[in-house]
Amino acid sequence: MNRTIISHFATKDVPRTRAFYTALGFTVNEPMSGETHVCIVISDTIRAMFSAEATFATFSPKAICDTSKSLEVLSCLTCESRAEVDELIRKALAAGGTVFEEAEDHGFMYAHSFLDPDGHGWNLFHMAETN
Repeated sequence: MNRTIISHFATKDVPRTRAFYTALGFTVNEPMSGETHVCIVISDTIRAMFSAEATFATFSPKAICDTSKSLEVLSCLTCESRAEVDELIRKALAAGGTVFEEAEDHGFMYAHSFLDPDGHGWNLFHMAETN
């Protein structure tokens, strides 16, 4: 069985979230999307579901994280090259995201991070192939 990871996030604005992630080049799984939620296809095995806060609140008895004060999780995503890391950061900034650190070059790994308009953190990185 091939497993798929679907990370579920709260959003204040579903249309804005849809526009942001499609501006990064990701696609929408329309059958899993609607007025109160959008499913972003990141890869064949990774999806990000974003539900309006009122809808998201029905999935857990815990309070929704206030991302203006706390980072709920840092989702890490591999990229094929340093150029892809930089391009996704450029697209995120152009679409309304922010960066919260400078790019880091560790020689074997290059990384940079952004926050989407709801404050969800994403770390993008490329690792050099080693034998």
